Amino acid sequence: MPIPQRVREYLDSKNVPHEWVHHAQAFTAQEVAHSMHISGKHLAKTVVLSADDRLVMCVIPASHRLNLQELRALLEVKHLEMLSEDELAKSFPDCELGAIPPLGNLYGLEVWVDRALTESEEIVFTSGSHVDCVRMKYSDYAGLVTPHTGCFSDLWGTVTA
Repeated sequence: MPIPQRVREYLDSKNVPHEWVHHAQAFTAQEVAHSMHISGKHLAKTVVLSADDRLVMCVIPASHRLNLQELRALLEVKHLEMLSEDELAKSFPDCELGAIPPLGNLYGLEVWVDRALTESEEIVFTSGSHVDCVRMKYSDYAGLVTPHTGCFSDLWGTVTA
């Protein structure tokens, strides 16, 4: 599947410097990072969740896992669960499953970015396909999306209490 037209048109229309990066087909965030020869700390992974009565897009480094307890407290919600593949396909019909770009504003979703990503000068993320990514300055990304930020992920392999 090619890059979704809405993603391409949105980024190209914003006059924000960005680079379209084609890579070998990859299905997990860590595989994408490996195929691009970058650290998983610099590749953004998008997770969409149902938080009580709304959908929320969370963006964390590929090298991290979502900490649902921290996120639930941060969002001040009782019910928090990841969307099923069927729900994702309905909400993001122009994207391949597992390749949703962290551009929640294009889909009417609030976006939360883990603070670990805000410390990087640049951000790399999937563009809606399993073979293309976008690279841009994190400050430009934040200007486009105006995400909320917080600490809600843990480095893979760390134990949380």
